[in-house]
Amino acid sequence: MPPRKETRSESPPAPADQSTPPKRGYQVEALAKGLRLLGLFSEQRPSMKLSDMAAVTGVPLPTAFRMAATLVGEGFLEQLPDGAYRPASKVLTLGFSALRGLDLVQLADAPLRRLAEATGQTVNLGTLSDDRVLYLIRLRNTDLVTANIQVGSRLPAVRTSIGKVLLSGLDDAELDRRLTDASFAGAAGPHAVRSEAELRFALTEIRKQDWALQDEELAYGLRSVAAPVRDASGAMVAAANVAVPAMEFPPSRLADELLPPLRETCREISRLLGGS
Repeated sequence: MPPRKETRSESPPAPADQSTPPKRGYQVEALAKGLRLLGLFSEQRPSMKLSDMAAVTGVPLPTAFRMAATLVGEGFLEQLPDGAYRPASKVLTLGFSALRGLDLVQLADAPLRRLAEATGQTVNLGTLSDDRVLYLIRLRNTDLVTANIQVGSRLPAVRTSIGKVLLSGLDDAELDRRLTDASFAGAAGPHAVRSEAELRFALTEIRKQDWALQDEELAYGLRSVAAPVRDASGAMVAAANVAVPAMEFPPSRLADELLPPLRETCREISRLLGGS
């Protein structure tokens, strides 16, 4: 019997290793546009008309309509009586579930709850997402009057104490990559930094002291102090802050009374992550 001849398989190539980023050629453009559309919504822009969605994303109006209709059908958007769209509960459920699954969040939860109980103030944990702070934990004191910040909210890093701490851990090249004029745009408090030069000057001092103060930069009447959380390599992976009403806590009181327990809590979380 003649030897069996091997044939070359015509099956498609195996998918790339999941540990490496997908190549641009593998990207599904329709999916990317849909995700960009979902990314348009924020605390400042909780709902949008279809025409505005099309204009901001740069897609034709009929395409924007089909994308919005698909997202409504899948439960990620809902349409309001005036015709505008806003994120539906499925978006919040997915984001919250993913964030709660992070080891960092699981390990930080108990120490931050103890800090919130001991101080009686609002406590947050966040990490950097481009030029924004992504909130991973928020333990809110009902007396604190702020914007509608919750787990999954993204705020300008340049105007938050968490953001300034994390930005201070970046080198010049990474700061250049993350920061643009848009990073300093939008509504802000009376003491907000207005330029990259002003921010870089402030970051120099933050690097030396290893903590940051937010003095009515995010919003009028709000102050906070933040300290870094580090992993086993010593790299900043997050930061936590304590937020207070400005009229009750001048900067000196905030630093004297709340910074020491905050720093100790951040050191505890760092130790849980394998840091020193």
